[in-house]
Amino acid sequence: MNITLVTVGKLKEKYLKQGIDEYKKRLGAYAKVNIVEVVDEKAPETMSEAEMEEVKRKEGERILAQVHPDAFVITLEIEGKMLSSEQLAKKLDELATYGKSKVVFVIGGSLGISEDVRKRSDLALSFSKMTFPHQLMRLALLEQVYRSFRINRGEPYHK
Repeated sequence: MNITLVTVGKLKEKYLKQGIDEYKKRLGAYAKVNIVEVVDEKAPETMSEAEMEEVKRKEGERILAQVHPDAFVITLEIEGKMLSSEQLAKKLDELATYGKSKVVFVIGGSLGISEDVRKRSDLALSFSKMTFPHQLMRLALLEQVYRSFRINRGEPYHK
């Protein structure tokens, strides 16, 4: 399986980079993992609704340019569907079984994702009703994808 994370903005925190590198290494036994960072749109602290939509639209164009036409796209959204680790594992297993070997996870910028990205999404996934820094979500997502592969292979992993 080919797993791509398309994320907005550069990751700066060293501790997050270390964690992400660790899970990318662990996932290497199960899948090819690629992380694509698209440039975040520079924006002032205070913006009108129209300005916020324009920022999301520009970031959305950059995101969609990285999405292969036959990829299964999973967007991370607060209002998305919440799945257990087992349910996510089952979903990834179903995708692999039915020939969807390209899975793209999208983590938007600080303002969220554009409507065009939402329309391209095959599954809107939520980790929580809470808001998390999008950089931290990279690490949490990779950990859950790793856990999914362990579950699907019947391999032990802490609960």
